Amino acid sequence: MNHLDELENKSIYIIREAYHRFKDLSVLWSIGKDSSTMLWLCMKAFFGKIPFPVMHIDTTYKFEEMYDFREHWAKKWNLNLLIEKNQEALDKGIGYENNDAFTACHELKTIALQKAILKHGFKAIMVGIRRDEHGIRAKERYFSPRSIDFKWDYKNQPAEIWEQFKKEAVKGEHFRIHPILHWTELDVWEYIKREGIPINKLYFAKNGKRYRSLGCKPITNPIDSNADDIDKIIEELKTTKTAERSGRAQDKEQAYTMQKLRSLGYM
Repeated sequence: MNHLDELENKSIYIIREAYHRFKDLSVLWSIGKDSSTMLWLCMKAFFGKIPFPVMHIDTTYKFEEMYDFREHWAKKWNLNLLIEKNQEALDKGIGYENNDAFTACHELKTIALQKAILKHGFKAIMVGIRRDEHGIRAKERYFSPRSIDFKWDYKNQPAEIWEQFKKEAVKGEHFRIHPILHWTELDVWEYIKREGIPINKLYFAKNGKRYRSLGCKPITNPIDSNADDIDKIIEELKTTKTAERSGRAQDKEQAYTMQKLRSLGYM
């Protein structure tokens, strides 16, 4: 096996372990490269058909290209797609026009996710995050418990030795499961190339700019780049010194913003 085979095998093992343990399970799809790779791995794990719901937390502030991509591939892949919003917050006018990035993200993503978990009774949520993506995500585990009030105690994470994962939930807890935690950004792009995974066109350079990470349109900025195909993106990543999420406002607005968001239940 080569490096990508090893990554794939471990991720598929974690996905199958999660499905075996938690029948009330969903996988989050942000429509970005990592979560789309997650869906691909889920399809491979179950021979082409994902046997649990795919959930998109819709802030209503995504790029139009992301919504078009979601509708097309949800049908193509025959997904059981759930689209969830914090409609109460939207009705109150909470958004990026009137609020700082922390408040908007917390209300439109974190609270929306919490409401969706309660609505559908999910005991576990699969999320396509990676340790190398952000410093706070490096503290995560593959099977990570969240308290009854959805909070993450990043100072008290279970040990995971010899692929023995904590899977017994205390009453009221749910789990966040991270099957691609051990991947890097470069791994994801090399796997996308190998597998031919469909990816949003916003990732490819146009007029000297491209998006390296996709989020809500008002707080996501493109980077300078001439990488207009996957091979060029891979070569760019081998030499870049710029952080992957440098264009995401919630990461830069104030110190520890991402840590605060995640401790409150952010993805």
